[in-house]
Amino acid sequence: MTKEEVFKELESFGNEGTKNVLIKHGAREPFYGVKVQDLKKIVKKIKKDYQLSLELYDSGNSDAMYLAGLIADEKMMSKEDLQKWVKGAYWYMISEYTVPWIAAESEFGFELALDWIESKEENTAAAGWATLSSLVAIKNDEELDVILLKNLIGRVEREIHTSSNRVKYTMNGFVISVGAYVSALTNLAMKHAEKIGKVDVYMGKTSCKVPFAPEYLQKIIDKGRVGKKKKTARC
Repeated sequence: MTKEEVFKELESFGNEGTKNVLIKHGAREPFYGVKVQDLKKIVKKIKKDYQLSLELYDSGNSDAMYLAGLIADEKMMSKEDLQKWVKGAYWYMISEYTVPWIAAESEFGFELALDWIESKEENTAAAGWATLSSLVAIKNDEELDVILLKNLIGRVEREIHTSSNRVKYTMNGFVISVGAYVSALTNLAMKHAEKIGKVDVYMGKTSCKVPFAPEYLQKIIDKGRVGKKKKTARC
């Protein structure tokens, strides 16, 4: 499909109700408000298309940017592509999902994540923590630096409550992800989560809530799902 053909599809799937909800969360015009389930109908027609994903992302249209992440070819994405994407990720659905998914699946995941978490730009730093969350979810434990992860969990405990809004949210998610996907660190993650306690994040005029990490982790433990890796970061 061409970029023009994709935009015709996006327009046909546009939903005012979805659009209004996404605006409350941070999306901005122009975009159509396409539901993820409808974006995936377009994905089935495209599969993966590196060049098209770049064109869609560059459009600045939130629907197209999210779709770009679903069709991106992680094996062809360059470090420069991903740096450009993180700079263009203007709201959290892109900065905390689209970009981290592809970064984690690329060969540059750890390198970029560790670079991004040092950024003074809120969305970039949040993207870094979200990338780390995706990495522990898809990488075999043998591929992970356990000592690094331990140090990062400790850093989260020290810094989370004084960090910027979305960084707090993704740091909290990182602790949950490590506890859920790296069985050797589940107990450590739980201990730090209990010390961290409730994390206050301004969620705008929405009903969204911040997961309470100890409770969330306990549910995963009770269901026997600790250490069950994902096949892909994106969804």
